[in-house]
Amino acid sequence: MEVILAEHAGFCFGVQRAVDTVYQQIENSEKKGRPIYTFGPIIHNEEVVSDLQRRGVRVLDSLAAAGRVSEEERGTVIIRSHGVEKIVCENLKELGFEVVDATCPFVKRIHNIVEKESAAGKSIVIVGNEGHPEVEGIRGWSESATYIVGAVEEARNLVSRPGEELCIVSQTTFNYKKFQDVVEIFAERGYNGSVVNTVCNATEVRQAEARELAARVDVMIVIGGNHSSNTRKLYEICRQECEMTYYIQTLDDLHLRLPESVRLVGITAGASTPNNIIEEVQNYVRINF
Repeated sequence: MEVILAEHAGFCFGVQRAVDTVYQQIENSEKKGRPIYTFGPIIHNEEVVSDLQRRGVRVLDSLAAAGRVSEEERGTVIIRSHGVEKIVCENLKELGFEVVDATCPFVKRIHNIVEKESAAGKSIVIVGNEGHPEVEGIRGWSESATYIVGAVEEARNLVSRPGEELCIVSQTTFNYKKFQDVVEIFAERGYNGSVVNTVCNATEVRQAEARELAARVDVMIVIGGNHSSNTRKLYEICRQECEMTYYIQTLDDLHLRLPESVRLVGITAGASTPNNIIEEVQNYVRINF
């Protein structure tokens, strides 16, 4: 049996940058003696977050939680790769925290677009998953009306005000094909506005590669955190192409009983999945099946 690992699996540039930033701050804190926090989990991977917690990094879930930290404990807060609302950074600084921004540069680009276009009077349409940290962060940079659209049906049901000009952007990890489908609905309805494709190129490549690999193999394994939006989308894409697709977080979740007819197993992983977990799964499948 052959095991094929997708070329683009595991940490993307933005996630690697954010994680590296935290470990660098841990080294610096040993000299400064200041506490380190992340605003929300630095990435959507429980294994990484647990390791950081063991090293003394604490998670602040909200501004309210930050406000409850005593003044002498207000050290460094690292903004995670998903980014946050503009007001969050401002309030953290006002509270006396040192803010280190590890927002993915591709997400930061969306913040800049939204801030500029909304200031010019355009309403903002974010194509993405409502409630996702990245989407909430993007919305927090808009000065005008903001709509969140996660599916074609929602695009059809959106009622725009007469004369309203729109700027359409996307969550970086959104399914590229779904983004195109949503944009097509807006075009069909004749909405006045501009479209900026902000789906990360790494996401497009990863999704296209996963689709192609899943169509070739007998079994597909998708590795990623339970709360990882981009991993969930990889799973959905692979499941469309390969019925025997499994979503796991670590090797402990892998309970495979493969029929003898299986000859090809494909493996891919979300952008927040560490290489050591991918290698562990890959080696296990190669040795045991």
